[in-house]
Amino acid sequence: MIHETAIVNPAAKLAEDVEVGAYSIIGEHVEIGAGTSIGAHAVISGHTRIGCRNRIFHNVSLGEIPQDKKYAGEPTRLEIGDDNVIRECCTFNIGTAQDLGYTRLGDRNWIMAYVHLAHDCVVGNETVLANCVQLAGHVEIGDFAILGGFTGVHQFCRVGAHAITGVSSVVLADVPPFVTAMGNTAQPHGVNTEGLKRRGFSNEAVKEIRRAYRTLYRSGLQLDEARDAIVLQARDCPEVALLSEFLAVKSRRSIIR
Repeated sequence: MIHETAIVNPAAKLAEDVEVGAYSIIGEHVEIGAGTSIGAHAVISGHTRIGCRNRIFHNVSLGEIPQDKKYAGEPTRLEIGDDNVIRECCTFNIGTAQDLGYTRLGDRNWIMAYVHLAHDCVVGNETVLANCVQLAGHVEIGDFAILGGFTGVHQFCRVGAHAITGVSSVVLADVPPFVTAMGNTAQPHGVNTEGLKRRGFSNEAVKEIRRAYRTLYRSGLQLDEARDAIVLQARDCPEVALLSEFLAVKSRRSIIR
């Protein structure tokens, strides 16, 4: 299952059925779980753990040191979960000792070509990062989020669960859950209604989420006032609680507004 031209460090831990393509390089501290395939000309280095059943395409660089001048060789990590698709030329860096110490990609994500995950990024489950999405350091992406092609996300920003960005969006502040954002700089443009329906949200839940969106963006309330009002709305709708919890976390970048 390992091509004769591939170079796999003897200390690397690969499950028996892992496939490694031509001219790929697997480093000493790499672990790769069962059912995972690695394309040609891939370089997987650093303290990198890759789970099961991932499909990783050609020319990726996973686990390389962060693009951070403070990095001084600490044994920080890259963690990749299960059942992900990682397309050509993606670059994922390990974390830094000054923050989490790891960069993490969850499960069942669809990561298209040329995506960059900088140090200390945390990406949840079931996300879609379209071609050329670029995440700066310390970025958090919630479950089921979709980032349109060429979206750039500033360091320390958060993108909430079920949010979606338009093509070429520049995200300089947090995007709350369920919100559609687009532009340079990204601004809110309603609720990701179609995405919610596709994921099985009831009509009543979508209605309540849209009501919470209006409270946040169209009521004329200050952010703190809107946050308090959404807490009350969440009592009657568990789905809105996801938005309330996101707003309750102290933000480094505030929210798009």
